[in-house]
Amino acid sequence: MKKITLFLVSVFLTTTVSYSQNTASKAAKEYDSLVSHTIYGKNEKVGKYYTIRGFKMYCEIYGSGEPLLFIHGNGSSINAFVKQIPFFSKKYKVIVADSRAHGKSIDKSDALTYEMMADDYAALLTEMKIDSAYVVGWSDGGINGLLLAIRHPEKVKKLAITGANLQPDSTAVSPDILKSTKKTYDMFVNMFKEKRAKTPLDSTVYKYMKLLIEQPHIAIDDLHKIKAPTLVIGGDQDVIRPAHTLNIFESIPNANLWILPNSGHSTLVRYSDEFNEKVEDFFKTKYHKIEGGDRGF
Repeated sequence: MKKITLFLVSVFLTTTVSYSQNTASKAAKEYDSLVSHTIYGKNEKVGKYYTIRGFKMYCEIYGSGEPLLFIHGNGSSINAFVKQIPFFSKKYKVIVADSRAHGKSIDKSDALTYEMMADDYAALLTEMKIDSAYVVGWSDGGINGLLLAIRHPEKVKKLAITGANLQPDSTAVSPDILKSTKKTYDMFVNMFKEKRAKTPLDSTVYKYMKLLIEQPHIAIDDLHKIKAPTLVIGGDQDVIRPAHTLNIFESIPNANLWILPNSGHSTLVRYSDEFNEKVEDFFKTKYHKIEGGDRGF
């Protein structure tokens, strides 16, 4: 029962590995295979640990040029960006790291917050002697991207986020997803009330579930403070409500909005080519706010 529970949790958490409603699709199978066989996340030639903020953060760097930081989602790791790294590393210095308590970035402490992870990424850039970078964040990585832009504005040149939310309730997350997540979270709460020994994996997944259920809590007023031009992305059938994604877009001063049709949470997988091209175009083009009569075109 325990193994099955952890398997189900990993399937739910790792939306980067499979689509929740279409796991048999050709695209999902292709992506599963790519993630399973990629060198990304286990490339000893380019991988390196950085000792920051009380733990060792594992990071890989590909390509050269202006720095571009990718931030993965809950329960995922570097290999989530298997469809982005080859494209962007042709023109950018692509920085991909395992977030605290994810992948090879082991953190045995009980506490885990998005603010901690955002601060980790700021410290990582500082350790690399990088003043600022372009940033792409997916799901929880989008949350971390927002917090990085809020808490460390000097570190973010431009920001692209997909599938991010500001709070962990039904105004932001689809009720059915919220219900299933809460059910799994409750299972872990009950598990940790028992006296029997728990494995490190139990503790790690429990931290992931607590993040999903209890966090984030980002105020709209804080979004107003974001200085970096931001591309806000979501699927029209995302686990994050499109109306919530729209609210994020409307709350950031210099933002663009892109809602992808017939897409769930994995926009950068479902539409990988379009995603890569659109984000690159956003990064290389000066942000321009359309005003006055120009809005008619």
